[in-house]
Amino acid sequence: MSMANHFKKVVSAVILDLDGTLLNTDGVVNDVLKGFLVKYGKQWDGREANKIVGKTPLEAAATIVEDYGLPCAAEAFIAEITPVFSDQLCKIKALPGANRLIKHLSGNNIPMALASNSPKASVESKISYQQGWQKSFSVIIGGDEVRAGKPSPEIFLEAAKRLNVKPSSCLVIEDSLPGVMGGKAAGMEVVAVPSLPKQSHLYTAADEVINSLLDLQPENWGLPAFKDWIEGTLPMEPWHVGGPVIKGFGRGSKVLGIPTANLSTEGYSEMLSEHPSGVYFGWAGLSTRGVYKMVMSIGWNPYFNNAEKTIEPWLLHEFEEDFYGEELRLVIVGYIRPEANFKSLESLIAKIHEDGRCAERALDLPLYSKYRDDPYLRGSSLW
Repeated sequence: MSMANHFKKVVSAVILDLDGTLLNTDGVVNDVLKGFLVKYGKQWDGREANKIVGKTPLEAAATIVEDYGLPCAAEAFIAEITPVFSDQLCKIKALPGANRLIKHLSGNNIPMALASNSPKASVESKISYQQGWQKSFSVIIGGDEVRAGKPSPEIFLEAAKRLNVKPSSCLVIEDSLPGVMGGKAAGMEVVAVPSLPKQSHLYTAADEVINSLLDLQPENWGLPAFKDWIEGTLPMEPWHVGGPVIKGFGRGSKVLGIPTANLSTEGYSEMLSEHPSGVYFGWAGLSTRGVYKMVMSIGWNPYFNNAEKTIEPWLLHEFEEDFYGEELRLVIVGYIRPEANFKSLESLIAKIHEDGRCAERALDLPLYSKYRDDPYLRGSSLW
């Protein structure tokens, strides 16, 4: 990774939000709300998600009660849904980069606070399932410990006070607009990591907007840099995806001159919500053909403005013919960069080829090359 030439501003402490920033709570929230609304003959379709992100539980409940015309008060809604939600807390996963960031800051003795609009007891319950989190935070504040929740600056100012640092020395990391507004109102530097897709343009108040925690560069803020990037790539715990090769948008080879072997997203909604959009790489196993180096994009491809998140692998090999319908299995071992928009088709094509060269080089390193023998690539349904 290239080092920043100058600091945006030197900070000495970090204040983090929890839901949507460190924890992927959306899936559990959606499941709970779906089940709850069925009782009233209503169907949760996620359309309210952008209205409740970053709000206090009472504000979120009031929004849902009003928008769905439910015959109950917001307080009754919370009382009924809280036990159901609590039973699901063990299923909530850390977002990509969350554990890495917490370990990095903690290991470098950077004071950290957790500041959430959720009640303190709920915050502590959620993080109890995440190894090492409880002891990593010097300060944990819930929304029930302040008079007003975000976007009020109160929770951030209280966090700075308990950390014994000046508000101007704090970096806030938030996923929601209320959180960003609260952090700025407190006089702090703010990095936004929007949890809702295609919403980055709304975060104009933030000092920096990043695609995911994988893209945070602490050195921009005078904090110690991550040292785990290797030749422009970030190693990841390997993950698998597979299925028959389908016809994509006809862009890969026709428009870009880059033949992608697209996979259906059916059955992978959870995986797609877990992994941020961006460019990844690894190994690809094709039934009857063999194992090849691979680079792939996950996301909306802003240049083409996809309506849905897609999985588009590019096998780094010259094939003489198409292989639609063949079983393709991928082992993803590393990350290259976030999804980006491009001003021209030429710059997009140049960047894709640069990604390909980066993956090609990286996959020769022992760290990554060992996964060429992953049994998943030669699964029972393959050769």
